Amino acid sequence: MPDATTETAVAITVNGKAIEARQGELVIDAAERNGVYIPRFCYHHRMEPVGMCRMCLVEVDTGRGPALQPSCMLTVAPDMVVETESPVAKKAQDGILEFLLINHPLDCPVCDKGGECPLQDHTVSFGPGESRFVEEKRHYEKPISISENVYLDRERCILCDRCTRFAKDVAGDTLIHFQDRGNGTQVNTFPDHPFASYFSGNTVQICPVGALTAKPYRFKARPWDLDVVESTCQGCSVGCRIVIDGSRNEVLRYVGVDSDPVNWSWLCDKGRFGFEAVGSEDRLSAPLVRNEAGELGEVRWADALAQVAKAVKAGLDKHGPTGTAIIGGARLTNESAYAWAKLAKAVIGTDNVDAQLGDGLPADVVASLPRATIDEACTAGGTILVIGSDPKDELAVLFLRIRDAVTRHGAKVVELAPRTTSLSELAAHSLRSTPGAVNELVDQLIAGEGDHAAVRELLGAEHLTVLLGRGSLAEAPDATVAAAAALLAAFPNVRFLSGLRRGNVHGALDLGLTPGLLPGRVTLADGADWFTEAWGSVPAEVGLETGEILAAAADGKIDTLILLGADPLSDFPDRELAKRGLEGARTVVAVDTFLNRSSATADVVLPAAGPAEVDGTTTNLEGRVSSVRQKVTPPGTARPDWMIAAELAFRLGADLGFTDAVEVWAEIERVSPAHAGITVEALDAEPDGLLVGRSTPEPADDGGVTAAESDNAAEPEASEHAAAADAADTDEAVQAHEAAAAGAEAATADGTDADADGEGEGAAPEPEEPATPGRPATVAFEAPSYAAPAVDAYSLRLVTARRLYDHGTLVSKAPSLAGLAVPGVLVANPADLERLGVAAGDSVKVSSPRGSLTTPVEPDATVPAGTVVLSWAQGDPSPTVLIDAGAAVTEVRVETNR
Repeated sequence: MPDATTETAVAITVNGKAIEARQGELVIDAAERNGVYIPRFCYHHRMEPVGMCRMCLVEVDTGRGPALQPSCMLTVAPDMVVETESPVAKKAQDGILEFLLINHPLDCPVCDKGGECPLQDHTVSFGPGESRFVEEKRHYEKPISISENVYLDRERCILCDRCTRFAKDVAGDTLIHFQDRGNGTQVNTFPDHPFASYFSGNTVQICPVGALTAKPYRFKARPWDLDVVESTCQGCSVGCRIVIDGSRNEVLRYVGVDSDPVNWSWLCDKGRFGFEAVGSEDRLSAPLVRNEAGELGEVRWADALAQVAKAVKAGLDKHGPTGTAIIGGARLTNESAYAWAKLAKAVIGTDNVDAQLGDGLPADVVASLPRATIDEACTAGGTILVIGSDPKDELAVLFLRIRDAVTRHGAKVVELAPRTTSLSELAAHSLRSTPGAVNELVDQLIAGEGDHAAVRELLGAEHLTVLLGRGSLAEAPDATVAAAAALLAAFPNVRFLSGLRRGNVHGALDLGLTPGLLPGRVTLADGADWFTEAWGSVPAEVGLETGEILAAAADGKIDTLILLGADPLSDFPDRELAKRGLEGARTVVAVDTFLNRSSATADVVLPAAGPAEVDGTTTNLEGRVSSVRQKVTPPGTARPDWMIAAELAFRLGADLGFTDAVEVWAEIERVSPAHAGITVEALDAEPDGLLVGRSTPEPADDGGVTAAESDNAAEPEASEHAAAADAADTDEAVQAHEAAAAGAEAATADGTDADADGEGEGAAPEPEEPATPGRPATVAFEAPSYAAPAVDAYSLRLVTARRLYDHGTLVSKAPSLAGLAVPGVLVANPADLERLGVAAGDSVKVSSPRGSLTTPVEPDATVPAGTVVLSWAQGDPSPTVLIDAGAAVTEVRVETNR
């Protein structure tokens, strides 16, 4: 699709009406933007036009008389006259539809596309009404499976070329093609080459007929059976906008929404088909408590929460606030993350909270680096410096946006990674970094000497964006942070895009689920006065991150360890430390949607509502806050995480001050410096979301708080929670509080807002005037001091590699995805294997100071000498048995196991 390089207006006439088009705009787009829809099949505004179907033929007069032209191939010109409904244009459209229907099977009653089919709609709106052809139609075997999740009905295909163009041009997976000739032309895959793309579901969505259908949705429902709600995918941190389609209290599919700043309607297959986990029979539906026999058994919520509160109180008596710690929270909504942060830091008084499981970057670094948006990163002619692992596996739709920027808009990618990735072929320069020493490579590029002069020139581009992530979980984040500091010092205009992958990890960090920071990217020291006024108290000292929490628990210093959707035994890089930590904590509480390896060892398990079961917001890697919406009821008595936090706070004698998600967000907007101005109303008015830190109101001229800040800084007034808290130790209080919570839960489930003062739906309590002089400043970046460890000539450095399909909870509980995870295998450079006397396919023993494992080995010349690569979360063998969380890098020895 041609770029409209300027916003210069071009005057044209469409159907007798003068309109203003944009310079370089296609006629089909200009007409639609001004309310005139031109029918189309092959055209898709996110792909280059090819003019194949001819459905968009219109009469165009550029001064030499009217002529039929495909509007998807013609750019506007001054004084152009376009007729879309002239007799000539209508006859052409009739003819195209009549020809398309010659061989179409007309099996609409059994076709999954029925009711939402462009061919069906166009035939009714623009077609002849009847066909002159009565011959027997084509017949093929139907359907055929072209991938694990996509079926193909070839006789329905109208050869629009959408699926093949998407696969080739957008995804870069040339796995589906036109085959044969003439009347026998068909779309298909080649033998032994299935459509094994991470993005195959997008071809189902953009197919204008029922030729491509998704196995998980096939024969499940009709469009008129569906209730739909727009939401946000929570599978990773890209934050793709989606529509959730459901019926009879069951999620039936996710469909991508064309969100211009984020996903352009594209979804990865993990996000698209992961909805199956929502309705899994393995979902937790009732609280579980470990009995005297050591087994988990179902109990009432009141009993489970009472046991958790008792454990927390006992820990407070024994070790004070630091005896309680919380790990996890990246799967929560923003509202739930805030509620748990407030519970931990204001009620319990502990700063031992961490939403990252040792696989991210320091929260103060993520919060303080100047941040770019996806659109800014993909600016035409700009440079994207990628430091980290493979975005196609970790941030799949971001990979599509980067690929589009490179292939269609002239952006340049410079890749610094410890191994070859999916970006390597697209990159102008793909350089291998030594594990634990990417900062040294960055220093060389900044210096621009010798072979690096061309790279230095690219880094000096007007638009430089750094996609910053961890290249491997077998190394500490220090080298990555040092690299970011060097780039920030060398290029003042540089902007950063976070490479953290967990669903709402950015929202969790922004709202205080990290040690040393309070909600709004404020340090504990800078925000103490402000949040003491808002909350009543804050922790006295900076707490521990996940590795330190587990170490403290292993040493008997953690009395109550709470896991918020976290599975340290599977997700934390150091399995031995995770095991000792869970065993050393006196009481382990898991708040989760499924029993996993870690929650199965817990003393108390509380069932939480999951995706599509809660209302709220989430924050993506740009810092974009967007809404998530409830579509179905949580299983059994599972509750939203914020509600569990509020219930537990009550049993600890406190009141968090909110009874629904709307009230939680209202409080976030009042007290969080970074979220000021992002109101519920503003979010409702902007479906694509609002950027944290870019919507903050201007400060008052006198240096004090703005009027909005003055009106919105204190906690809400007392509600049902406060009334119950006055009699915290009585049975009547518990019953009253549970009744209030049940009312709030019922209101949330049916889509209404429970307000404390009864002023109407969504009404917020009247706030109080803050005593503090103004909101604290957000955290500032501080350059670290770091020196890369020396290379051990006798060892190999371990690099971990994630795959989109792994053995994590989402994939393993979604039947359409579970079989796509491949076993892990050690990959090494052939020269290293030859030196060690190891042949391809041999079983080898891999050892580190932490442990050892046995695995098959494969040679790969793209792996740099001196390193080995082992997949992460692909089951056993797992690199987590080799990694020491406290080490800068992981050195391993490889020997034959013959």
